[in-house]
Amino acid sequence: MSVTLLFGVHAHQPAGNLAEVFALARDRCYGPFLRLLARFPAFRFALHASGPLLEHLAAHHPEDVALLRTMVERGQVELFGGGDTEPVLAAIPERDRRAQLEALGDRLERLFGARPRGAWLTERVWEATVVPALAAAGVSYVTVDDYHFLCAGRSAAELAGFFTTEEGGERLDLFPIAEALRYRLPFAPASEAVAFLESRDTGADDTAAICFDDLEKFGLWPGTHEWVYGHGWLEAFVRGVLDSPRLRTATFAEYHARHRSRGIVYLPSVSYVEMNEWALPPERARAYAALVGRERDAGRYDATKAFLRGGTWKGFLARYPEANWMHKRMLGLSARLAGLPPALRTPQMRPLLHLAQANDAYWHGLFGGIYLPHLRRAVYRALLALESALDRARARPARAVFDLDLDGTDELVLQNGELQAIVKLDGSATVVELDAYALAQNFGDTLRRHAEAYHAEVLGAGAARRHEGPGIASAHDLTRLRHPISAADLASDARPRSIFRETWIDEAGAHALDAYRALPAGAIEHAAGFRAHCAGGTIEKHLLVQGARLTAWFSFAGVSAGRLRTELNLALPSCDGFSGRYILHGEIPGGFGQPLDAAEVSELALDDRFLRGTVTLRLSRPAAVRARPLYTVSRSEDGFEKIMQCVTIELEWPVAPGASEVSATLRIVADPPASAAEQASREGA
Repeated sequence: MSVTLLFGVHAHQPAGNLAEVFALARDRCYGPFLRLLARFPAFRFALHASGPLLEHLAAHHPEDVALLRTMVERGQVELFGGGDTEPVLAAIPERDRRAQLEALGDRLERLFGARPRGAWLTERVWEATVVPALAAAGVSYVTVDDYHFLCAGRSAAELAGFFTTEEGGERLDLFPIAEALRYRLPFAPASEAVAFLESRDTGADDTAAICFDDLEKFGLWPGTHEWVYGHGWLEAFVRGVLDSPRLRTATFAEYHARHRSRGIVYLPSVSYVEMNEWALPPERARAYAALVGRERDAGRYDATKAFLRGGTWKGFLARYPEANWMHKRMLGLSARLAGLPPALRTPQMRPLLHLAQANDAYWHGLFGGIYLPHLRRAVYRALLALESALDRARARPARAVFDLDLDGTDELVLQNGELQAIVKLDGSATVVELDAYALAQNFGDTLRRHAEAYHAEVLGAGAARRHEGPGIASAHDLTRLRHPISAADLASDARPRSIFRETWIDEAGAHALDAYRALPAGAIEHAAGFRAHCAGGTIEKHLLVQGARLTAWFSFAGVSAGRLRTELNLALPSCDGFSGRYILHGEIPGGFGQPLDAAEVSELALDDRFLRGTVTLRLSRPAAVRARPLYTVSRSEDGFEKIMQCVTIELEWPVAPGASEVSATLRIVADPPASAAEQASREGA
């Protein structure tokens, strides 16, 4: 008897990721992994690669695609399918699940001549509702964590083969990934990992040891490139498996064809153990972690962990309103596309929707996720390009009111085909999304400073924790600072970051206005008016979308002396880079990452090399300007880091009794199309 090792790796880079990240991942991980495994044709394994990564490799490293094709043709590698852009299937509509699965299947058939029988579930998020789409795409089996099975009442001893589930009569087989293997490969010494696999031998001829995990652990995670390739871990592991008389390798397809299901199982909605903690609000996450810690200390965790259930992946949409907003924008455009007559659809619409469904920007755990502006920007770039195309195919109203994000508060949408402002009708009358379609840029795409459960660890972090014993530490075990972080950096925001949020300042200090009440709609369809009581009188606020301009103007009636302050949080591509700067009075007082304080300002330009347009703030009366970068503190596989989300600009005008009005206008204009040489220069930079 022997143990069949079913070994699989999952490789993914989101479409909006930085070019240097793609290059680093290929050079330190994907390329070395394929080249080494290609030397051992007898070592069979499965590979899942997402659509954006395959597209990048085909364009920039066709030799990798050719090598992988050879390995597929000789039966060494089984390719797994899934959603093309790596969506969480449970978070998108059924029609889009089927389209995403079909898109990656088509891509694999085009590149490698084979359609997949197995599929990778993004972040191993399981909901039974995904079964019909998988079955319709020709998928026979998927891999999920053994934890999923424990939560369904199965014992660990049973999980050495595959099981069957169904939804509405549609069948799907499930392979349980061994958590013990996930944590050992590649972090434990190769000899220990091989010995652990041999210990799984139960004497039955269908015993399988199943591991399917991130390929990035084999070269891209901190310290792993030198360990896996420099110190020879991967070659030693492969040789150890192939030389062992008690081990053999197989593809999932081979094993599935030779053996029968071990029975029927119905899994709860769940993801892997760490995700269940990350998806909880901070206080609940700390309580959950403390409970798990007590169970570990008491030696009971292995027996009780199936009953220590945290949150579910969709909890991120409740934790982060910014993620929920993107998600509901995506769902709205998906519905518009589905309702568009086929004759009006263009070939670009469906791929744009798929790009907007990529999971990476919608959540946060060990990796930056929603905290990374370039990932959110990629989602909005796809959303706005799709929305613009849909508007050209079938125009929508210039003004609409509905509860876009399903939070119980309506939003007002003002759009003219060139610019779109979405206003929160929660009494703040503030702009929460500002879109320039020619630039495919949402200037409201920022992230407030959220409290996080791991913030308690930050101030005590220093160098990486020393790893005790043989092997190397996993990124889960590292605690270090990528940037200096103080207690002040960890303060959380009491309210969302938005555009044109007002404060009144008088002798008693600064305080928020009373809630704005909407005024009756006027004759101008791209405008909205609001009124609030303040300082013994009233302030009226009007927002107007006109051409490429958004104007906010304020009129005063019966107010006492004071100062009106309005705050703009503006997200630009170089907020997280070095190519953004202010231009004031024809000079450059500093970059977006530096403080700016100026009096008597009538015009301020925001110059961003990568925006491919200009943003100019023009004031009807000179105002004092205070601008600061907004940083958040988050966790990544490399440690705790500060990330700039946007520039926060405060405009402040003195208001005397009898004053009439002031206004501020944001003018957003796209540059003329770049020449081929200019385009190459930008991309090279």
